[in-house]
Amino acid sequence: MAFDHAHWQRRFDELRAAHRVPGAALAVLVDGELHELATGVLHRGTGVAVTTDSVFQVGSITKIHTATLVMQLAEEGALDLDAPVRDVLPDFEVADPEASKTITARQLLSHTSGLTCDFTHDTGRGDDCLAAYVDAARDVPLDCPPGTAISYSSVGYNVLGRIVEVLTGQTWDAALADRLCAPLGLTHTVTLPEDVLRFRAAMGHLGEAGADPEPAPVWNPLPRSAGPYGGVLCATAGDVLRLARMHLDGGIAADGTRVLREETAAAMRRREVDCPDKWTVDSDGWGLGWTLYDWDGTHGFGHDGATIGQYGFLRVAPEAGVAVVLLTNGGGARRFCSDLLRDLLGELAGIRLPEPFGPPARPVAIGLGDRAGTYRREGVEITVWEHDGLPRLRYAFVDGMAGLAPPIESDLVPVSEAVFAGRADGAFSDDWMPVVFSTLTDGTGCVYVGMRATPKTG
Repeated sequence: MAFDHAHWQRRFDELRAAHRVPGAALAVLVDGELHELATGVLHRGTGVAVTTDSVFQVGSITKIHTATLVMQLAEEGALDLDAPVRDVLPDFEVADPEASKTITARQLLSHTSGLTCDFTHDTGRGDDCLAAYVDAARDVPLDCPPGTAISYSSVGYNVLGRIVEVLTGQTWDAALADRLCAPLGLTHTVTLPEDVLRFRAAMGHLGEAGADPEPAPVWNPLPRSAGPYGGVLCATAGDVLRLARMHLDGGIAADGTRVLREETAAAMRRREVDCPDKWTVDSDGWGLGWTLYDWDGTHGFGHDGATIGQYGFLRVAPEAGVAVVLLTNGGGARRFCSDLLRDLLGELAGIRLPEPFGPPARPVAIGLGDRAGTYRREGVEITVWEHDGLPRLRYAFVDGMAGLAPPIESDLVPVSEAVFAGRADGAFSDDWMPVVFSTLTDGTGCVYVGMRATPKTG
């Protein structure tokens, strides 16, 4: 179907305003053509308009960049995905001595290594920052034993970034520039703030639901060591789409340059693990880097990303040859994305997206039963109990993350036998939070909040 630029620009403008998003950039691939749109402002304080060549922080979409670099090395024979990480990083160590010996790159790519997510550690601006980060993470406890569950892990992607550095002899930033940005023509994809300053750059915005958000207090507080997992990379929507298009086209760039073998690109979106939490990032499972989607029987792949007040969304519908990238700088970004994707993928790819997550129209009577209790992973303690006959959850930062933010409490509304919907008391967002109860492969109960598996301890 032909892309009606004027129609989609009007719809883009309308939805951005309705969801109080200050600014956004959109890139759409349909019928082999790339279309780029922009709306709103980069910074509400300055009023500078978003343009199609504006750069946004893409957050964890960066994990696809890192995964692609890793898979290049695997197809070159420099890396065995199923060999222990220690084959490349002899000093690799985590808090579990046995896990230190067995964790593989395949597990890191598919978030099944057990490594935790929320360990941000500033190791400075030097070229050794990633090596120092991986060394500092050695004492951070695992969420769960390797291979027992999917648990979203940013730490794991920093380990992958370090593998890239060791095998290429370059920094992660330089390897990204030489091995991906250059062959794909990604002229507006950068990782260092001094390079971001060469472009029109978005500022994140924060605020309460139903009100216009204000510029965030900082542009990006994350250190250089957060690079491979998604803390620093900035790009245009068009550049992100060019990366996705290469994967969609079997590893070939738009100019015919081969970046990956066709079988490697296919392997990256082959299911490695099912995902009990199918709602936090709309995932049905995970491949080697890619989030996998099941849209009423039609399969797709993509990734989401978030930093301080900036949110990115990438969706690819391979059967239709359609891909969409949306980058935003605050406001009701998830609802904005949901509404826009429903329209775009519905009209351009014939895909029907599910409704946003929330309680069922007809209440269901399901109690907590033996799910009540305490769940704990590094830095987080989750308590679930019955309060006045209703399920309730408390999410608190503990240990090294104590004091990071006040505890969150929420009533839980049953959705199904193992799935509940929560909404934090006094939350800024009106989105419902999925709380999913599951078990590890060793039989230990766990709860998923934010795609992180937290085992039951009491």
